[in-house]
Amino acid sequence: MGRGSLPTRGAPRGVFLIPYVLIALVGGIPIFFLEISLGQFMKAGSINVWNICPLFKGLGYASMVIVFYCNTYYIMVLAWGFYYLVKSFTTTLPWATCGHTWNTPDCVEIFRHEDCANASLANLTCDQLADRRSPVIEFWENKVLRLSAGLEVPGALNWEVTLCLLACWVLVYFCVWKGVKSTGKIVYFTATFPYVVLVVLLVRGVLLPGALDGIIYYLKPDWSKLGSPQVWIDAGTQIFFSYAIGLGALTALGSYNRFNNNCYKDAIILALINSGTSFFAGFVVFSILGFMATEQGVHISKVAESGPGLAFIAYPRAVTLMPVAPLWAALFFFMLLLLGLDSQFVGVEGFITGLLDLLPASYYFRFQREISVALCCALCFVIDLSMVTDGGMYVFQLFDYYSASGTTLLWQAFWECVVVAWVYGADRFMDDIACMIGYRPCPWMKWCWSFFTPLVCMGIFIFNVVYYEPLVYNNTYVYPWWGEAMGWAFALSSMLCVPLYLLGCLLRAKGTMAERWQHLTQPIWGLHHLEYRAQDADVRGLTTLTPVSESSKVVVVESVM
Repeated sequence: MGRGSLPTRGAPRGVFLIPYVLIALVGGIPIFFLEISLGQFMKAGSINVWNICPLFKGLGYASMVIVFYCNTYYIMVLAWGFYYLVKSFTTTLPWATCGHTWNTPDCVEIFRHEDCANASLANLTCDQLADRRSPVIEFWENKVLRLSAGLEVPGALNWEVTLCLLACWVLVYFCVWKGVKSTGKIVYFTATFPYVVLVVLLVRGVLLPGALDGIIYYLKPDWSKLGSPQVWIDAGTQIFFSYAIGLGALTALGSYNRFNNNCYKDAIILALINSGTSFFAGFVVFSILGFMATEQGVHISKVAESGPGLAFIAYPRAVTLMPVAPLWAALFFFMLLLLGLDSQFVGVEGFITGLLDLLPASYYFRFQREISVALCCALCFVIDLSMVTDGGMYVFQLFDYYSASGTTLLWQAFWECVVVAWVYGADRFMDDIACMIGYRPCPWMKWCWSFFTPLVCMGIFIFNVVYYEPLVYNNTYVYPWWGEAMGWAFALSSMLCVPLYLLGCLLRAKGTMAERWQHLTQPIWGLHHLEYRAQDADVRGLTTLTPVSESSKVVVVESVM
C-alpha cells in the first residue's frame, strides 16, 4: 500500500533519484518483502504476526497506532480532492478567476512578467504585481480551507468539505466491510484505471509548450545536493512512506495469501511497479509544471511545489492555462480520488485485520466485521471533524508531520529487522520462506535484514533527530509549544509501544533474566503450521492460535505518484 500514491509528495527528481534507488534496494524492497512474507507465514494481522517472537509484540501495537493515525488524517486529501472534482463540473473553473465572494482585493489573474504593462493594474510594477495573490491560492485557502490565524483559532465547520468527507468514509466503508474478496475486486479498477489517466495526461502534457524544459529539469541532476543530509532523509522518508512500511497493512494482506504463494516474486514485482509508477508519474507532473513555468514566464523551480500544494495549487493552476480546462481538472481529481481510495482501503483493512485477530474465536458474533469497520470509520470521522474547521489544516499538518512521519516509520522498520534477523534468526526465517515458496530467496535479503537495512534506518533516523526542525506552516506560521507537544505525543504513542511492551513482559515473567528471555522469544505457532511443518521439531511446542481463514490470493497494486 503506498501512502505516497497521491501527488502530494514530490516525485523523485534529478540527483534525488540516486539516494532513492539506493535506499529502495537496501531498505525499501527488503522490508517490503519481509512484511509480506511474515504475514503469509504467520497467517495473522499486524499484532498476532509477532507471535513469531512474542516479546516484541509491541511492534504490532505500534503499527496499529500508526495506521490508525494514517487512516484518520489521510482521508482528508480524498475529501479535498472530491470537493475539487465536484467543482470541476462547470464551464469556468471557480479557481481560475477573481471576483468571487472568497477573493480579496489582492487577487489578480495575471502572472506573466511580460504582460505587466498590459495589466488592468497598470499602475503597479511587476514586482508589486508579484506580491498579489493568485485566485488558485485564494480558492484553496479562503474557500476550501477557510484558513484561520492558527491552531489556537479552530473556527467553524466547513459544511461543504464535511459532506465530502462523509461521502468518502461511506464509500470506504462499503468497499471494505465484506473483506479482501470484495475489496480486491474493487481495487482491480481503482489501481489500474489511474494508469489510463496518467497516460492521457502525459500525452497532453508533452504536447504543451515548455514541457521539454520541465522534463529536463526533472531528469537533470544537481550534484551539489548529493552531499546534503536532507536529500537522503527525504529519499528514505519517501521510500518508507510510499511502500507503506511499518503500518501493518502489508502483513495483513500477506496473511490472506495461500501458504505456498510465491510472495518473493510478488514483493519484487509490486515494489518495482511502485517505484516505476512514481518515476513515470514524474514525467506527467514536470511536463505540466514546465508548461506552467513557460506560461508564467518564471523558472520551473518557482512553480514546483511539494505537499498538498502540488495537488491543490500547482496542478489546478496549470489546468486553468489549458484549453477545455474543466475536462483536465475532472480527470486529474478523479484519478486523485481513485488513488487515495486505493490506499485508504488497504489502511482500513490492515487496521481491522489486526483488531479482529485480538478477539478470541469464542467471542465471534454475526456481523462482527461489519460492525467493527463501521465503528472504526465512525471514530475516524469524528476525529476528522477537527480537520474540516477553519483551523483544520494546522491539525492535518500535525498528524502528517509527526504521527506517520519518517521518524516513526524508520524506528518501526529498524526493530522489525532486528527482531527477525537477530532474535528469531535470519537463516531460520529464510528456511521458513523456503518452506513456503520452495527455495531460498537471494542472500541479499538476509544481508539487508541483518546489516544494511538496520544501519540505513538508524542512520536516517539519527539524521532526522539531529536535523529536526519545528513544524512551520507555509513558512510563516510557527506552531505554539503545546501544538508541538501534541505532535510529539502522536509520535511517541507508537514509538514507545516497543520498549514498554518489552519491559512489561520481562517484569511479569518468572525466572532469571536469561530464562525469561528464552521463554518470551519462543514462537507461538498457529494451527496451520501443523500441516506444513509437521517434520519440524519446533511444532512439538504447538499452542492454540486461531489462524486467519484461507482466502483466495488478493494482489493489491498500489501506484505511487
